[in-house]
Amino acid sequence: MNRVILIGRLTRDPEVRYSQGENAMAVARYTLAVDRRFNRNNDEQTADFINCVAFGRTGEFAERYLHKGTKIAVTGRIQTGSYTNKDGVRVYTTDVVVEDHEFVESKNGSGSSEGGYTPAGRPEPAAAGDGFMNIPDGIDEELPFN
Repeated sequence: MNRVILIGRLTRDPEVRYSQGENAMAVARYTLAVDRRFNRNNDEQTADFINCVAFGRTGEFAERYLHKGTKIAVTGRIQTGSYTNKDGVRVYTTDVVVEDHEFVESKNGSGSSEGGYTPAGRPEPAAAGDGFMNIPDGIDEELPFN
């Protein structure tokens, strides 16, 4: 089974190109910085920089909503390949082909001070200063627990 799950931050805005032809398809490429769970020299956090590529609607989503510093969770598969560069040298590549990606933190959690929007265009609930969402008064009867 070839299955990858990563959580990290984009190191730069996605680079998006569109294929040529009648049915042009978005191809988004970005690098995800994924912190290592353990490091050898307990002094500094180390990260792996993983190349990701998203096709079609997933690539369009990346173009529209993902930006440098955004923390996301990615699921997909590893794909290897190779090509010969202009100097005649064989170059080997390893990419994660993204099948799905989703936000891991709210826009507020990434340092923005304003409420954001979900990909569907609905406003995100604002969080209180303690990190919990504010619940409006008068809906206690509607909650399934007390």
